[in-house]
Amino acid sequence: MSALEHPGLVFRSLDPVDGDEALLKGWYEGTRRGFHQTRGSDDGLAVWRDHVRSDSVTLLGAWTEESEFASTTIPVATFSSWASPVNVGGGASLPTLLISDVTVSPTHRRQGLLRKLMTVSLADAVAAGLPLAALTVSEGSIYGRFGFGTATQLRQIEVDVTSKFRYRADVPADDGSVTLIEPSDAWKTVSSIYSTFQGRTRGSVTRPQFYEPWLSSGYDFEGDSKGESKQRAALHLDTSGTPDGYVIYRTADERNDAGLRSARVVDLVALTASAYLRLWRFLADIDLVERVIWRKAPLQDPLYWALAEPFAVKSEELDDMLWVRVLDVPVALQARPWYAAGEVVLGIDDPLGHAAGSWRVAVEGGTAEVTPTDAAPTVELAADTLGALYLGGVDVRTLAAAGRITGSPDAIETWAGMTDGGPLPYCITGF
Repeated sequence: MSALEHPGLVFRSLDPVDGDEALLKGWYEGTRRGFHQTRGSDDGLAVWRDHVRSDSVTLLGAWTEESEFASTTIPVATFSSWASPVNVGGGASLPTLLISDVTVSPTHRRQGLLRKLMTVSLADAVAAGLPLAALTVSEGSIYGRFGFGTATQLRQIEVDVTSKFRYRADVPADDGSVTLIEPSDAWKTVSSIYSTFQGRTRGSVTRPQFYEPWLSSGYDFEGDSKGESKQRAALHLDTSGTPDGYVIYRTADERNDAGLRSARVVDLVALTASAYLRLWRFLADIDLVERVIWRKAPLQDPLYWALAEPFAVKSEELDDMLWVRVLDVPVALQARPWYAAGEVVLGIDDPLGHAAGSWRVAVEGGTAEVTPTDAAPTVELAADTLGALYLGGVDVRTLAAAGRITGSPDAIETWAGMTDGGPLPYCITGF
């Protein structure tokens, strides 16, 4: 950890299996303090330990060397990461460094601790051969300087499920069925459906281990306790009786300003459009519920277009989800899909150096060949813009209009034709 030297602090990497128990508990408490959560319970600590062991998580932190008053087991900065596949489109997945639990104590802000932890972790990922890094963020202005760009987005929607909720006459009837199931009995089926969904869905992330206790209601993350969840689950079965979708939801006692009672979707995955709309019909049929809230609806949502009264769906927020950072330009770009033949010399500005340089990108037959070159760039962008562009969540022309891609009009049009296309990426897995 010599690369992380800092006056008055000790940087450590903790072994999640055999590490010092006091420091592990302190690290866990440090993340809860950083995200304004309650102090952790033994149950929460056990669930966290299962995750960091199962997912082979690297735990980094900075601790004060000594203090007359403060705990020396609770770090003043935390940073965790692990490798996991991300679907990059066209049926391909790439191993990706997933970064989480980034906190810095307000007593140690603006001292470069995040930069130290991030740069060392990204360098280690490059050395390990990981072509991408990704994270979800709580403050959007922080991570661009490290080369991360907003790669996927979600909508938070509120759906009026009173008499306004009815499908258009031309929406095909679903011939399947919906069955209620206890979340504790549903996990095997839920994880199987999600695995299929991830294999089909650009931008989707393999779920870390803690999704099992969460979605199976073995642990309530909101209450930091076991066995007290209000979550319920329902499966959609196709005409052969095979599960092809599920929804996990919870009801709420509170009402909004209009006096409407609500349910919240925790997780909703469907492998067909028919299953998706049938699960929404199920949610609309829950007694004593007049609105359903979902924080992770797709940007292009068939529900809006299927309803006779589309204004029953209100978009409350547009949220970022996955932020992506390209570490290995040839591996990353050659893995993703391409949509038109063409060639550009891509100039990438990357202060950390991992993606920096000029790269010849030549596309033929839907595949790209990417090689370093000394030729002058015809299209130029920064590393964070490349991250935003990588999964296809935003198009070249939009980024060029924002001043984030430069080049001649012809070169930008060539780059746009090569790059833009395919389905929008969709990530519903936080970490």
